Amino acid sequence: MNRQAQAAVLFLTGAAVLRAGLSDLYLRYVKAGLRPFLLAAGIVLIATAVATVWYELRRPRAAREGGPEAGGGSAGAHHEPRISWLWLLPLFALILVSPPPLGSYSAMHTGTALQEPLGYPALPAGDPLPLGLADYAGRAAYDHGHSLGDRHVRITGFIALDSDGAPFLTRMTLNCCAADASPVKVGLAGRIPPVLQPDSWFEVTGTYTDKRTRDPVNGGVIPFIDVLEARPVPVPSNEYGD
Repeated sequence: MNRQAQAAVLFLTGAAVLRAGLSDLYLRYVKAGLRPFLLAAGIVLIATAVATVWYELRRPRAAREGGPEAGGGSAGAHHEPRISWLWLLPLFALILVSPPPLGSYSAMHTGTALQEPLGYPALPAGDPLPLGLADYAGRAAYDHGHSLGDRHVRITGFIALDSDGAPFLTRMTLNCCAADASPVKVGLAGRIPPVLQPDSWFEVTGTYTDKRTRDPVNGGVIPFIDVLEARPVPVPSNEYGD
């Protein structure tokens, strides 16, 4: 792969990274907070490609072709190994393939990622109170609902069913990127809709219950919510996190 081809690959890769970063597509790969770094990486790749082309155009023609003036004679010319073109495969994957977000299958085959919070800030006013699923789960599992009291809370997630068909409201959380995504699960009790399809998104309004279970994958705590109302909602633009 000569320098012109290298520059083209760099430019296309940078353009693909910028395209993902300027839309919601990047959320399929990395967490939302990494967007500035993704955009910066795309700009650097494009700038490097432009600089490579500019450098090549400034070089003498004989030097670019590996001719005698370059000091190498006919031996100066060489062919790059064809295997280097395999670098194009990740580029094509980035451009042509948009991986679906991880869903119920991954959630039920991965242990809960719920960790004990460092603290439990006072909750704002509101009835029902919109709350992140992980925030509710942490307060329910480790604060035993003390900071929740009898408040009506509203949480959102997708449905995952265990081997017995029991439903869990779930969100996948990221430490960095989709490769390390792990689920936080909340069991549903009370007024559960009679038909729940895996991977369908629901907004659940309910109250704290001390019911809980253990995740069969890693033994982690899975709290429950006493459902008062559950309604289907559109898939959010960011399916990872709260």
